[in-house]
Amino acid sequence: MKETPLSNCEREFLLKAIEEKKRLDGRQTYDYRRMKITFGSDYGCCFVDLGKTKVMAQVSCELVAPKESRPNEGILFFNIELSPMASPTFEPGRQSELSVKLNRQLERCLRNSKCIDTESLCVVSGEKVWQIRVDIHLLNHDGNLMDASSIAAITALCHFRRPDVSIQGDEVTMYSPEERDPIPLSIYHMPISVSFAFFQQGTFLLVDPCEQEERVMDGLLMIAMNKHREICSIQSSGGIMLLKEQVMRCSKIASVKVSEITELISKALDNDKTARKAGRRCGFAESMPQERITALKKDGMSMETSDVSDRADDIIQKSEVPPQSVPSPVVPVPGVGQVGQGLQNSWGLEEEEEDDEEKEENENSDVMKMEEESRGGDVVEISDSEEDEVVVLQ
Repeated sequence: MKETPLSNCEREFLLKAIEEKKRLDGRQTYDYRRMKITFGSDYGCCFVDLGKTKVMAQVSCELVAPKESRPNEGILFFNIELSPMASPTFEPGRQSELSVKLNRQLERCLRNSKCIDTESLCVVSGEKVWQIRVDIHLLNHDGNLMDASSIAAITALCHFRRPDVSIQGDEVTMYSPEERDPIPLSIYHMPISVSFAFFQQGTFLLVDPCEQEERVMDGLLMIAMNKHREICSIQSSGGIMLLKEQVMRCSKIASVKVSEITELISKALDNDKTARKAGRRCGFAESMPQERITALKKDGMSMETSDVSDRADDIIQKSEVPPQSVPSPVVPVPGVGQVGQGLQNSWGLEEEEEDDEEKEENENSDVMKMEEESRGGDVVEISDSEEDEVVVLQ
């Protein structure tokens, strides 16, 4: 499905708001959206919410043969899945230009920066090494996928634990988590990507652009940096020319944002470690009651019913006695009546009474005339037809 283009009115509105240093969600120019980091029940499963953008990262491992060029190093592999659930513009089973771009940027950010000790992943030199696979699934797309993906990937890698192994001769034994505690990965630093969107040929700058802001931007600058202010990778797209001062300004802003995000990741990891050590439920199991499928049921509550009758008697005695008679309707103006409250409708009663009186008078006069005619010896025969009356003389 093709992406629906923005109308000229929407485009002009967004650009005008950016010129006035205003954003659709009320943020300032250098503010990030609200970020939330949660973990799954297994090690290596991480969810990152960046505003409405939601990303899940899952880390897995297996023993494979190493590369011939690097027999003593493990393998780090990244895979990004753009699901149609995240956006209708993503097509399933087809690698788009955006997925290739995100894959390459993640490899530059995490693998080429040497943030993980790949030599510690070697089991038998030239024969067996650990292959660490990071699968990133985009659950909802609302802009700035690169930042959310990099945060989810590095957090999942820090949270992951690989099985312990032992070597006896040529035999490699892998132990389950019940037999031996799994081993965390050796991570030197945490590189995090920070995205900057440029508008009006670099005149205006925004941090963490949303999906609508990405549609009207002229260029994008992504800087991957760790908390030690070491730039791991930098990439510019969009075809705009940036000055040296602009790049230096972005790097200073990125250093502040990276420090804040790194602290948030560390707190999330510490909280999860404390919860698992205490034996509390973690991840998705934390939000679900134990041995329950639905959240519509509630636990039973004990109620004291021994003095219910006494309380009911007290309430009845203290309550006011309702009036026995119903007040008559008040008609302040002729033609206005009261409707409801068990009272009879009085609208138009006077007119109906007058009509009934006139009908009764007419009937009485007709009866009197017929009696007089019958006394005079005349026979009057009245037909039901609309023709004139027929009089028969005897």
